[in-house]
Amino acid sequence: MPLAALGQRAALFATSATTTRSLLGRLRESGPQDHRFVSTSTRLVHQSSQTFGARRATLQQLALFKAVGTGGSYGVPGGKQTLKRQLHASTPMAKVPLSRYEPDTSLEEVYERIRQNVAVVRKRLDRPLTLAEKILYGHLSNPETAELVRGKSYLHLHPDRVAMQDATAQMATLQFMSAGISRTQAPTTIHCDHLITAQSGAKEDLERAVQQNREVYDFLSTAAAKYGMGFWKPGSGIIHQIILENYAFPGGLMIGTDSHTPNAGGLGMAAIGVGGADAVDVMVGLPWELKAPRVIGVRLTGKLHDWTAPKDVILKVAGILTVKGGTGSIIEYFGPGVDSISCTGMGTICNMGAEIGATTSIFPYSKRMEAYLKATRRDAIAELANKYVDLLRADENAVYDRLIEINLSELEPHVNGPFTPDLAHPLSKLKDAVKQNDWPAEIRVSLIGSCTNSSYEDMMRAASVCKQAIDHGVKAKTIFHITPGSEQVRSTIERDGMIQLFEAIGGVVLANACGPCIGQWNRQDVPKGVKNTIITSYNRNFAQRNDGNPLTHAFMASPEIVTAFALSGRLDFNPVTDVLTDQSGKPFKLQSPSGDELPARGFDPGRDTFQAPPGDGSSVAVRIDPQSERLQQLEAFPAWNGKDIERAFILLKVKGKCTTDHISMAGPWLKYRGHLDNISNNLFIGAINAENGKANLVKNQLNGEYGPVPATARAYKQAGIPWVVVGDENYGEGSSREHAALEPRYLGGVAIIAKSFARIHETNLKKQGMLPLTFQDPADYDKIDPSDRVSILGLTKFRPDEPLTLRVEKADGSQLELKVNHSFNEAQIEWFRHGSALNKIRADLVAAGKA
Repeated sequence: MPLAALGQRAALFATSATTTRSLLGRLRESGPQDHRFVSTSTRLVHQSSQTFGARRATLQQLALFKAVGTGGSYGVPGGKQTLKRQLHASTPMAKVPLSRYEPDTSLEEVYERIRQNVAVVRKRLDRPLTLAEKILYGHLSNPETAELVRGKSYLHLHPDRVAMQDATAQMATLQFMSAGISRTQAPTTIHCDHLITAQSGAKEDLERAVQQNREVYDFLSTAAAKYGMGFWKPGSGIIHQIILENYAFPGGLMIGTDSHTPNAGGLGMAAIGVGGADAVDVMVGLPWELKAPRVIGVRLTGKLHDWTAPKDVILKVAGILTVKGGTGSIIEYFGPGVDSISCTGMGTICNMGAEIGATTSIFPYSKRMEAYLKATRRDAIAELANKYVDLLRADENAVYDRLIEINLSELEPHVNGPFTPDLAHPLSKLKDAVKQNDWPAEIRVSLIGSCTNSSYEDMMRAASVCKQAIDHGVKAKTIFHITPGSEQVRSTIERDGMIQLFEAIGGVVLANACGPCIGQWNRQDVPKGVKNTIITSYNRNFAQRNDGNPLTHAFMASPEIVTAFALSGRLDFNPVTDVLTDQSGKPFKLQSPSGDELPARGFDPGRDTFQAPPGDGSSVAVRIDPQSERLQQLEAFPAWNGKDIERAFILLKVKGKCTTDHISMAGPWLKYRGHLDNISNNLFIGAINAENGKANLVKNQLNGEYGPVPATARAYKQAGIPWVVVGDENYGEGSSREHAALEPRYLGGVAIIAKSFARIHETNLKKQGMLPLTFQDPADYDKIDPSDRVSILGLTKFRPDEPLTLRVEKADGSQLELKVNHSFNEAQIEWFRHGSALNKIRADLVAAGKA
């Protein structure tokens, strides 16, 4: 019988269980031969569900899923995801799932758990709660007994999901595999966005990446299938945009192995960047530990207007709080000005909160979020959120640890940089700053996109500037690169003519990936070592971050400002006041950009790039070549020997800023993220040695010779001599990069002693069994010389809130003792004693008979 006729018969005669079973059997025999199978099957289930109710429809869905057989890429059993999505979207369900890819989850259960926990906490605290508190305390494992002191207590939380990008997922997955659990205990996804190098254009760059990284993609896709994780293939888009489009929901709690995970705060989710070891906690079903953040309130009034964009809000806040002003805090936005910002605009603001050290950033649930949920085919989630709106906004009169007020009507466009994201310049002041600091005024490259600014609205506002240029016969005076944030955004802006506008002024559209933002950029226009300026809509602009050139001055602004600068070619140009010259030599002034928040014709999803895990992945073999240079099975770090650390060498005394980029560079090193031994060859190669002012040149205390840092560390390890690093303020800021903690541990490091730490990196060090210690008196940093030997005393009586002693032995034999603080609690001290948090997890699982 033809499939179309089979579908008609299903609609007419699906009145009994016998008929339904018979029809499903015919569908199994027919198989997914063409598109009619999808449409007919979907209609059958939808009509049957109206007749028999949601429960029977769900049973029929499951039968149909079995009927479609297997498929997918990388040799992993999958199934027809298009059919699954259509079935879930069209069939009435007895519950609202967290996403259409996870039909067995329940958002109602999440909201009810939050409601119950908040009721307990509200009774205990007897005060109004901030939104951040509602979400965090709503996910507590022990709301009745947990200590709830902001800035002090450690919370034990159960996040709703885990997300990992391909660079960090390699090590996180390897750690998860060594824990011995057969399947992830929380919804988890892997996103392939970091390993695609920008060079020629989207098509060529993606094809090259798939070939070059096939070994890693095969490993991640097979591991995802075996352990029950969703896998987004190369070309899908940037992790944070995929999360916003598919997985984020108001009131949720998510952890992600990337520092810009807070992007999901644009949909009212508390989304927190972590290291891979933290992700393993949640993946194996354990509570995740977080020091209760303080809450900084940012009250917004007025309305965004003209050239001012959501990006300018966070650029302004970064100038106020600096790169460490948000450390240990959640930034919570509220006030009447929130209503003038789109959902994706809120995502932009939350995304870049990582640059001020914030634990995360968040906005209250609003009509703009509701509209975005519905535009991305999540009407049921929006309707449910409307019922729980009291949980998704702060209480009236909630108290914040600090309050910042910004009038959006008075806010002007900003340009931040160079070399640090908190060097803020209102656009009207930029020209003077360029002149006073002798920054290169000629812009060589302009780049828009990234996880921070690649929404439909961003692209449309930038395209409206391009349209004006085309109307006046003007093209970009700089190289101009555009990075769509996701396949959905790319496909939609192509359909709506924006890509053509970008290309008409000389722009090149890159792959849906991170690209130049994280250093994945094969830049050819300027040799390294040449002083030059670029401007981006990205989030991070440390030296060498984008192109590996320490003399590249990187500035950041909104996509529309970047596009205007591309047309002028000058950093001292102000599109609000200055003019350009058209093809006839006549001056013209750019008008304010415009753009729709959401596409009028809806989003075009583009290519299907999602691979779902099979129901049972036990037969899937995870692919790791024993001879691989990119992947390496992990070996457990040794447990603590029960003694104080005696006479350790100082591998390096760092001068000034030491980000995770300085500790473990990205760019060409990303390909080794799954091979701990190989990637350890980049350890501290970007950090500046306080002894000589040079990078990657330290004195080997064994032979007195100067050489690279990694080689010196390996020499100390081989000799069995422990070593430490001495750091400056906000040590480890920037990316959540776990390798910046794994590498020093692997090469024999025992402690990092600094003036202060960035939150994620401090936790990462603890997780790997290292000691992040802070000088009790920051001035003690100056008392230590790179030639000193240090002992760390008091470890045999290691307790929370009790400082340790640093005994410093000078080259002349003299000694001094300094006090150093730590932030370890009892559980974290156990990580140290076991040698790592993973060692402790494995021991507990074995003891419980779960591994």
